[in-house]
Amino acid sequence: MIQVENLTKRFGQHVAVDSINFTVDSGEILGFLGPNGAGKSTTMNILTGYISATEGTALIDGIDILEQPEEAKKKIGYLPEFPPLYGEMTVTEYLNFVSEIKGVKTSDKKAGLDRIMDLVRIGDVKGRLIRNLSKGYRQRVGLAQALIGNPDVLILDEPTVGLDPKQIIEMRNLIKKLGKSHTIILSSHILPEVSEVCERVVIIDHGRIVASDTPANLSKGLGDTSRITLRIAASEKQALKVVGELQGIRSVESQGSMEPDTVDIIVQAEDNVDIRRPLFHAFSRASYPILMMKAVGMTLEDIFMRVTTQDDAVSDKGVR
Repeated sequence: MIQVENLTKRFGQHVAVDSINFTVDSGEILGFLGPNGAGKSTTMNILTGYISATEGTALIDGIDILEQPEEAKKKIGYLPEFPPLYGEMTVTEYLNFVSEIKGVKTSDKKAGLDRIMDLVRIGDVKGRLIRNLSKGYRQRVGLAQALIGNPDVLILDEPTVGLDPKQIIEMRNLIKKLGKSHTIILSSHILPEVSEVCERVVIIDHGRIVASDTPANLSKGLGDTSRITLRIAASEKQALKVVGELQGIRSVESQGSMEPDTVDIIVQAEDNVDIRRPLFHAFSRASYPILMMKAVGMTLEDIFMRVTTQDDAVSDKGVR
């Protein structure tokens, strides 16, 4: 549904986006992540036709956003971080205005707006001025305008920014629901939210893609032996003493007892150290059976920090 090939954007001497490539399949929810200044917003602005690329192409359902912008934009609904709302309009007036801009047929307008307002749950405020709405309702109105015209693609930039915890959960559930009938690119700084909603993530840093896969695969590829959870048939003091005598350990943390006469611990190894065999032999020599040993999957926050920190290190050395 979305195909990005060798996309580059320069502002003078500054390269904001550096020859990136990725695709988003039909019906997929993709998390698009990156630190501030990474090129994330620039990429989304190119995809929505707000700015043009310096080089490369961005196709929406096979349509080049630069060569055929009007046709491509018909397939896109965009919710920017700060929705383009007009505070002096009521919700209904604003959505009617957006419908006219998008060329929605008059015969389809009322039924379509009723459906959208019901979907995003703003029917109870449709007669109120937008300037008098709470942040949560304004965000819902912004999402409603993105849905007008029933676009195939939704591009959502920080859709939960400024919302309270209840509103965040409601918006998250709504995005999941929309993912059943739309292709979605979701940009967010709330990484647990991305883990909850998105099937795949693309992480961009210094204008380049530094990771692209499912969170589970990235976790496995980046850290499958660095953090180990163990359940030991020993006391906490005994287990920590054994681990404390080993080389290559960065940290050890007790998780308490999950079953009688045992202790669970998490061991963090030094970089590039596989600590599993030394742990097995050490506890075997001490006659403390290991009842469980498993790798601790990296969280999306761990993955994000790992790949962006690595890229910073390479950049600092001038090997870019």
